[in-house]
Formats: sequence, C-alpha cells, structure tokens
Amino acid sequence: MNRYARNLRGYGSNPPDPKWPGNARVAVQFVLNYEEGGENNILHGDAASEAFLSDIPGAAQWPSQRHWNMESMYEYGARAGFWRIHRLFTRAGIPLTIYGVASALARNPEQVEAMKDADWEIASHGLKWIEHKDMPVEEERAAIAEAIRLHTEVVGERPRGWYTGRCSENTVRLVAEEGGFDYVSDTYDDDLPYWLEIGGRDQLIIPYTLEANDMRFSVSPGWSDADDFFNYLKNAFDTLYAEGESDTPKMMSVGLHCRLVGRPGKIAALRKFIEHIKSYDDVWCPRRIEIAEHWTRHHPPHNGLQPSRMGRDAFVEHFGGIFEHSAWIAERAFELELGPAHDCAAGIHNALCRVFRSASEDERLGVLNAHPDLAGKLAQAGRLTADSTSEQAGAGLDLLTDDERQSFNGLNSAYVAKHGFPFIIAVRDHDKASILAAFHRRIDNDRQTEFKEACHQVERIARHRLGDLFS
Repeated sequence: MNRYARNLRGYGSNPPDPKWPGNARVAVQFVLNYEEGGENNILHGDAASEAFLSDIPGAAQWPSQRHWNMESMYEYGARAGFWRIHRLFTRAGIPLTIYGVASALARNPEQVEAMKDADWEIASHGLKWIEHKDMPVEEERAAIAEAIRLHTEVVGERPRGWYTGRCSENTVRLVAEEGGFDYVSDTYDDDLPYWLEIGGRDQLIIPYTLEANDMRFSVSPGWSDADDFFNYLKNAFDTLYAEGESDTPKMMSVGLHCRLVGRPGKIAALRKFIEHIKSYDDVWCPRRIEIAEHWTRHHPPHNGLQPSRMGRDAFVEHFGGIFEHSAWIAERAFELELGPAHDCAAGIHNALCRVFRSASEDERLGVLNAHPDLAGKLAQAGRLTADSTSEQAGAGLDLLTDDERQSFNGLNSAYVAKHGFPFIIAVRDHDKASILAAFHRRIDNDRQTEFKEACHQVERIARHRLGDLFS
C-alpha cells in the first residue's frame, strides 16, 4: 500500500459547529507557558546554557557554561512576570491553562500554589524545556513518564493535557499511547479540536498557536512593540468572531510566556486585548481542559469511511462499482498514493478519475460501453445495477409514455450507430425534458467531441455515487 501519512484535508469545506456554551461566536483560550527553572542549564545536568525565547537577539548556547544574562531573564519571568500576569487574569476573571514544565513547577512552589488557588488548569509541558527532536524513542517515552510522575507529585494530580513544544516526530504518538491524556496540543493545524486515531484509540487534539503568541517578541519576523502584538490579536479575534456570526464558530489560542509578556511594555498589549474581547457578550474564555470536555461530550469520535486505511479487498468492494461494471479502476486506484485527504467523496473521486483518465482509449471505451441505454431494454427488463436503476428512476425514466419510450429507443439506436457507445449523461443533473434536449443536441456532434463529453459524464455520475456512499 502506497499511503501518505499527513492529513491535508482536516474538516474540509464543512467544519462542525462546535456548539460552544452560550452559543459563543468564538472560544478564546489563553495559555501561559511556565518554563522558568526547566530550561537548558548546566545546573540541571544539561550540556549547555539556554538560547531560546528570550530578549537576547541571536542568542547561542554556551557549552559547559552558565549564561548569567540568559538565566536572569528566565528568572525575571518567575520573580516578576508571572505575578504581573497573575494579577491581570485574576482581576479580569479569565482562567488560564498553564503549560507547566514539570522540573520548573518543582522549583517554583509559590507560583504553583497561586495557579491552584486561581483554579487554573496545569497541563504538562514535558519534563524539561529542551529539544526532543533527536531523542531516541525509548528515551522520550521515559521522559514523558517521568514528567507525569513529577507533575503529579508537585501539583497533587496528574496532568490531563500535554504540550511539548520542542517535540519530535514521535511525541504525539508516544503521548497518545500513554493513554491518560484528555488532549494533546503538539499541532498547529486547525482552528478547531479534532480526533486522531493512534494505536487503536482515539486521541483528542486541541491545536495550539505559534503566531498569536508572545514568542514573536523574541524572533524575527516578530513584534517590535506591544501595539504590533495587540493589533495581531485583535485582527485574529475580529476575523474569527465575524466567521462565528456568518459561518462556523472557531477557537482562538493565545500563547504567553512569563519572561516575555510579563514585561511592563509588553503586557499592555494583553491588557488591551482582554478589554477588547470583554466588550463582547458571546465570547467564551475557557481553560483548555474545558474545551476538551465540551468537545468529547458534543463531538465524540466518528471515523466514518476511511478508504486510505482499507485493505485491497474492502477498497474494491466499496468502490469497484462506482464506474459501471469497471472494478479494474478501483483496483488500480488502490495502488495510488492515498492518504487522509482521500477519505472523502472528493478524494476517492479524484483517485478513481486519475485511473480512468490515464487509461487507454480502448479501456475508457469499455467503460462507456458498460453503461446501459437510457430507458432501454435492460431497464425495462429490470437488469440495471442498483445505482443505474435509482438514477434513471430519479429522472422519471421509469415512467415514460409509449411515445417517450419510442423516442428514447430511436435516439439510443441512432446515437450508438454513429458514435459506437451509448449516450451517457449524469441524469441527476437533469429532468426528463433536459435529458431529451441534450440527446438531440449531442447526437450530431463528431465522435471525438462526444467521446470526451461521455467521459466527463461518466466522471460526473461517479461523483454523485460517491456522494451517496460517504453521506
């Protein structure tokens, strides 16, 4: 099986209505990443100092050395930035989700107590604030287990949400396989939660953000002052709120760090944004775990038809009749590179049509000749496929008068004699009168024109049938 692992489709053109509490137009969820004391540091047994997400432009790791300036910036986040953010959100009455690095939480007991007293969710941000991309699988699995153990010991209960951030390609799978998390957030690929099937179980994914995120104060391109950050957050919120009125409500994540937005000149943006969203009545500001609980309750896993995960026999059984009496098309389509993007009517239609379009002219002619005449002898004898019977009946071709039947018989015979294949039309796009009009119009075309048109109609018929199958 040639299968593509990435999911480039998601919810497609019809995302679900999240049914947020109070019919909210948008859910705005604030995350505070607590990393201070869990970052790279030789005091923590790491090989070098930290170099990521600070106000030192172009910072680089110092192997085997402490970076005093870097350390003091992280310490600012714990000593001052956290408390400034704490005052802002508790006074605003908006709860936070903490992404807490377990080793950082262990080194900051007063802040942990304040988080718990404020009834903030404390999700896991891993054991240490370090890169996971080069970790062997077993080492990362052990780090996840130790993060859960230490988190539970320090906080008093195990984390229900997980976000690594500096993750590997194995992280989401390993966390899902652990089996105890209500959600995982190591993705950035949607505006709504979704279910991901991993190792035979359904794991809820709540995507996070790296763009509506104060980290862009420390990277280029990024924010140069608070107004840049505020304007971006406001524009994102206003767009999502408008979509929530006209289309489907969504979710907006906002990512924060104590040592960044906790600075006086930066937190002004956050204060203005909170004032902006509080001027709307129909906005929900939950903790992340509340989004997970809501989604699980209102949108439980529903995998539906998943062609990209089928074996050959099941694939051909499901799709072998989409092109009339031409199972070979499904057999060849099975060999294409299929992925989650093909787990829908449009996806399988594209795969089947690729095979049909690349087939020889004789093979395509065979598909055309597999189609029955409209209101012909096979229909009268009840020998059509179930799809053809339903389609012709839907256009009223099973209820012809004697004159209409005679007219169709004459046109069928003349058309086949001239072109060498039956007249084919997607009858669901027409009624009886427009079918007859198309018959009279097309019968005088040259064969090449009609061959092309008949192939187009075959593809159109297939799309209708797949729509039925996936609905």
